Amino acid sequence: MTAGGYPAADPGGGATDGGTTSDKGDKSGLRTALSGLTTRGRSFLAAGIAAAICAYVLGQSDLLRVGLLLAVLPLVCAGVLYRTRYRVAGSRRLSPARVPASAEARVHLRIDNISRLPTGLLMLQDRVPYVLGPRPRFVLDRVEASGRREVSYRVRSDLRGRYPLGPLQLRLTDPFGMCELTRSFSAYDTLTVIPRVEALPPVRLTGEAKGYGDGRQRSLALAGEDDVIPRGYRHGDDLRRVHWRSTARYGELMVRREEQPQRARCTVLLDTRDRAFQGAGPDSAFEWAVSGAASALVHMLERGFSVRLLTDTGTSVPGEGSDGFAGASQESADAAGLMMDTLAVVDHSDMASLSSAYDVLRSGNEGLLIAFFGDLDEEQAAVAAKMRRRSGGAIAFLLDSETWAQGSGAAPAARCAERLRTLQEAGWTAVAVPAGASLVEVWRQADRDRGGAVTTGTSTAGGWS
Repeated sequence: MTAGGYPAADPGGGATDGGTTSDKGDKSGLRTALSGLTTRGRSFLAAGIAAAICAYVLGQSDLLRVGLLLAVLPLVCAGVLYRTRYRVAGSRRLSPARVPASAEARVHLRIDNISRLPTGLLMLQDRVPYVLGPRPRFVLDRVEASGRREVSYRVRSDLRGRYPLGPLQLRLTDPFGMCELTRSFSAYDTLTVIPRVEALPPVRLTGEAKGYGDGRQRSLALAGEDDVIPRGYRHGDDLRRVHWRSTARYGELMVRREEQPQRARCTVLLDTRDRAFQGAGPDSAFEWAVSGAASALVHMLERGFSVRLLTDTGTSVPGEGSDGFAGASQESADAAGLMMDTLAVVDHSDMASLSSAYDVLRSGNEGLLIAFFGDLDEEQAAVAAKMRRRSGGAIAFLLDSETWAQGSGAAPAARCAERLRTLQEAGWTAVAVPAGASLVEVWRQADRDRGGAVTTGTSTAGGWS
């Protein structure tokens, strides 16, 4: 992005580098320059005009010369600043562009003088949302021809979200401080503040396979030539795997499927219903649930699971296929980044029921299910209980928002205990989350409860790690 010292240039970036302009453009530029007079410049102009009027009334020629000097100086400074022609290019770099809540990111700004003339005094200012901190300002004394200046500042937010940075502004001023013009670039960048992610301890529970290829290999290509299950050609596939009979049949290039292990699946369900949570802010129950979902997603991806994020609205992320899971061909880092970006901006929904999520879950075998629920009434607890039927294992973290509103140390309500029993009787490993609880501790508690259930034979075994 570029900005020029000529104030009448278009705000999109490119500035006029010499040449002539029309009378209309000159008048507009002069008005812009005169409107940029500082308090000092306006004071000098007013004092000069007053002195000139007094000199005319009193007939004092010496006072008239002083008045003319005071009045002309700011006008000359404005004219010189207006006629200055140079081009400045600016760039911004975020390090990193995606940062967890309460962590700092550094913004690097670079200014290049791409004209043949040195610049005067420049004030560099970047626009940032108030939640990221004060607006950064830098004074650049002089940038030589083809010179470069680099500055940086830090931003930090306790609230997740996507925050625009920019556009960058340059303030041009004369050596006497009589006139000051502001020039804006058009480009801006976006800082993504994702939920806090806690490193979860690896826990192992008996039951189904724990991860990628652990006793779950399944041959997708059968023995006979007619039994081959083809799929569409993808960029990078080996041409020796092209199945010509299917290609002729479907009219597009088809390849044989490789025999490959089936990855264990995991669905992380986040309840975002507005009626299920009370309060707001970084320490609210909803923000704890969002952070818990983010931590579980990252942990399960690191353990080799195919993971997806599901909300009460029935929306799943990522959506590489119709099932919504991050497939084996998708890099875990890319999948985690996509889901973190979604969680960075997730907000309360106006849904009254969990039925939309249940409709998605009952469509197939979803593997392990990890859910973060807010307040559940009797009807919604029954819907949540039915979700267990189509999963290999089900872990629920239940947040009583009324308890969270009372603060740490508050005892769970009797209603919360009833909902826990409903879920546990349906086969869930359900854990109540008290206000201010550590995710690591409730994660371990779920491991202990699950291990006890498997030992006593009161629950269907399901694996997670």
